[in-house]
Amino acid sequence: MIFETPQLSFEEDAALTRINELWRELRYYVGEPRRWVGSVRRVLGARAIQGSNSIEGYVVSVEDALAALEGDEPAEATDENWHAVTGYRRALTYVLQLAHDPNFAYSPDVIKSLHFMMTEYALDAGPGLWRQGPVWVRNDVTGDIVYEGPDYEQVPGLIDELVAELSSDGSAPPLVRAAMAHLNLVMIHPFRDGNGRMSRCLQTLILAREQIIPKEFSSIEEYLGSNTDSYYRILAQVGQGQWNPGTDARPWIRYCLEAHYIQGMSVLRRVRESEQMWRELETLRESEGLPERVMAALFDAAVGLRVRNSSYRATLDAWGEPVSAQVATDDLRAMVKARLLVKQGVKRGTYYEAADQLTQLRDRVRSGRRPLSAASLFEIAA
Repeated sequence: MIFETPQLSFEEDAALTRINELWRELRYYVGEPRRWVGSVRRVLGARAIQGSNSIEGYVVSVEDALAALEGDEPAEATDENWHAVTGYRRALTYVLQLAHDPNFAYSPDVIKSLHFMMTEYALDAGPGLWRQGPVWVRNDVTGDIVYEGPDYEQVPGLIDELVAELSSDGSAPPLVRAAMAHLNLVMIHPFRDGNGRMSRCLQTLILAREQIIPKEFSSIEEYLGSNTDSYYRILAQVGQGQWNPGTDARPWIRYCLEAHYIQGMSVLRRVRESEQMWRELETLRESEGLPERVMAALFDAAVGLRVRNSSYRATLDAWGEPVSAQVATDDLRAMVKARLLVKQGVKRGTYYEAADQLTQLRDRVRSGRRPLSAASLFEIAA
């Protein structure tokens, strides 16, 4: 027996309606192939990788998460952190392939394969292998055991149940199915290590398969990475310290819906801001007589990223406008001369940040931001 999906209440149906309304508005913005949309997507993808790995203690900058996505070298990540984020990137790349495979079927081997891609660098994690012994989750602060997984001999059977549930034509909405898969996999804890990352990746796979909206816009991994305490707290509430699938999963479902709602509002806000920022950057670029391609660097700097020669070229490659390292250097120097970028560091450590004009533009565009809240999510319209 695994955790069962609770019957949704009117309030939860109302929450799903609000989330779908957010996504419908997002689809309007991202439905056309506009370059600023692509830039937003790559940053969201990097933040998802950064967020999911930070929960497990693998902390990297957004710039290094972008480097992992783009096959670049890290600027500052340690070897262990870099292996973790590049492994996760490989798994997510495979998820994108599976999302469009007409012959795809959920199976234990799919779960094992994704885990292998994530943890291949750490043999002690048993990459792609079910654990062959007990597993505990400890509180790193107190040292207390906060969760004990089911006996390892139960793992294959429980995974088979999970796969059967994923393969069924269940009536639960995709967001709920994805949340329940996340809950069941993390509670089964089938691997020696990497169970949290694998569970979040499985949730992303299910949403990507539904093709409701690009995965970068539907993932809650960034939100979970920024709210790790509440994430662990709700899992502890539902799990009650040990494998206990008879408990009510409703608190977890509601938590995931709140995460989707807040993340959706945050993404929609960033998309609107990015559109405005892009227009104003275009005006600045044209006034300085700079080529259109420099928008790749100006936008990244304007949203607060550090720009390297290699990251600038990687974005232009994605745009289908590859340039040499020398041309990229010349472009970056021209932006510094125009007082749009500021050069930092030397030699291989060189990077570029937003100059005053860009930081002021960013501050002005974001000046209307208000705190995001899910307080009204479960309210039923009169």
